[in-house]
Amino acid sequence: MPAMKLNWKGLAAAAAMTVVAHAATAAVPLPALGANPAEVSVSGLSAGGFMSVQLHVAYSATFKRGAGVVAGGPFYCAEGSVLNATGRCMTHSTSVPVSSLVSTTNSWAASGTIDPVSNLSGSKVYLFSGTSDNTVKQPVMDDLKTYYQSFVPAANTVYKNNVGAGHAMVTDDYGSACSTTAAPYINNCGFDLAGEILTQLYGPLNPRNNGTLGGTFTEFNQSEFITGHGMAATGWLYVPQACTTTSCRVHLVLHGCKQNYTDVSDQYVRKTGYNRWADTNNIVLLYPQTSTAATNSCWDWWGYDSANYSKKSGPQMAAMKAMIDRVTGSPGGSGLPAPAGVGTSGATSSSMVIAWSGVSGASGYNVYRGGSKVNAAPVAATSYTDTGLAASTTYSWTVSALNASNVEGAMSGAATGATLAGTGTGGGGTCYTASNYTHTITGRAYALYGLTYAYGSNQSMGLWNIYATTTLKQTGPGYYVIGTC
Repeated sequence: MPAMKLNWKGLAAAAAMTVVAHAATAAVPLPALGANPAEVSVSGLSAGGFMSVQLHVAYSATFKRGAGVVAGGPFYCAEGSVLNATGRCMTHSTSVPVSSLVSTTNSWAASGTIDPVSNLSGSKVYLFSGTSDNTVKQPVMDDLKTYYQSFVPAANTVYKNNVGAGHAMVTDDYGSACSTTAAPYINNCGFDLAGEILTQLYGPLNPRNNGTLGGTFTEFNQSEFITGHGMAATGWLYVPQACTTTSCRVHLVLHGCKQNYTDVSDQYVRKTGYNRWADTNNIVLLYPQTSTAATNSCWDWWGYDSANYSKKSGPQMAAMKAMIDRVTGSPGGSGLPAPAGVGTSGATSSSMVIAWSGVSGASGYNVYRGGSKVNAAPVAATSYTDTGLAASTTYSWTVSALNASNVEGAMSGAATGATLAGTGTGGGGTCYTASNYTHTITGRAYALYGLTYAYGSNQSMGLWNIYATTTLKQTGPGYYVIGTC
C-alpha cells in the first residue's frame, strides 16, 4: 500500500507534547479480565479493514460476533503480491477474483490453517465505503460484500456506501472535512460510524457517554506477544469501570496505514468514537499498534512480513489472537507468569523444536501452535518437538505454565519459525544467483517503480536492471528470500 501524505507541520506541536507524556508512561502487562469469549469482535480502517477481515475469517471461532470493515477488501485479496494489493485490491485496476478467494478460504478451512467457515454464519458484518474514497475504491468493497455472501447470511450484513467520505475513519463530531484524504485520516461527516459498527455487531446499545469517560486507558506491553514483525512495543487498552467487576464484551480496533501512535499520537485511540459507546455498554477495547518499521505503518495484509500473513500462523494474526485470549482469561488462573524466552530451533521439513525458560512453581507446560494445543499430555521439560508440519511453512507457537492442578497461567509471547523445504527443492532450499532483471523474467521476483522485490517475501533487492545481481533462495512454492544455500 503506498504511503499516505502527512501534514507534519499541523501535527508537530502535538507530537512533541505527546512524546514527553508518552515517555513518562510505563507499559504494563495486558491484564486477564475474564471478558466473555463469546462476545468478541473486530473492526478497522484501510489496512486495518483488510486485517479485520483476515482475523474474522481465519479466527472465526474467536471473533464470533463479527467484523466492521471500513475501506477494506476480500480475504486474501492480494494473494501475497504487493502488485495485487496496490492494484486490484485498492484501485480495482483489474477485477478481484472473488470466486477463487472463496475457494481458497474453503480449502484452508478444510486443511485447518484457518477456522471452519461454518463459524461465520452466526456472525455479523458492517461494511463502509465513502463515495469520495479514491484510495480503496468502492468496487473493492462491493467485492467484499460479494465475498461475504458465500459465508454470512445477507440479513446479517449492513453495507453503508452513500456518505461522501474520503479515505478515513468517520465520526459525527471530530476530524477533517468529510471528503478529505489526509492525516490523521479521521473525518467529521456527521455520521457516527463507530456507533453504527458496534450496534450492528452487538445489537441495540445504551446511549453513548458524551461526557468524561469513567473507564481507564492503559498502555500495555505488546512485546509479551510478539517482537518485531512490524508490531510496536506497546498497544492501548480501554476498560470501562464496570468491566473491573463484570464479564464484558471485547472489541479489537485496528488503525490504518500511517495511523499508529507514533504517526498520529493518540487520535485514533481516543477520537474515533469507540470509547464513549464502550463506556456505557460494557465493551473492553483493544487498540494494538504497528510500528513505524512496518511498511507505511500498515498491518500485514499482502505478505510484507510473512508468507502466512492471512492464516492463523501469521505472526501478527497469532499475536492479536493471544491478546484476545489474555483479556478473556480468568483474572484468577493459576497465578503463574508467562514463560519467557520462547524460541524455535532445529527446523526440519516436518518438525520444529520449541524451547523456553522454566517457570518457578510450574508442574508442566502446554504448547500451542497457531492457538491450538499440540501436546497430548503436559510437557515436563522446557522444550518440545512439534512434528507433522508442512515443509516451507512458517508457524507460530506460544507456551503456558501449569500448576499442580493443571490450571494454566499466563500465555507467553509468540515465537515463529519456518520449516525447511522438502527434498524436492534440495532440503535447505534452492538458490539462484542472477541479475535482478533475469529474476523478474523467470518469475522469481517482480519490478515496481524501478526497484525489484522477491516474490513471496517481498524483500527489496535493489534496482531493476541487468547490472544488480542478487542471490535468491527458494524456501517454498513461489516464495523466495535473499540468502544463500
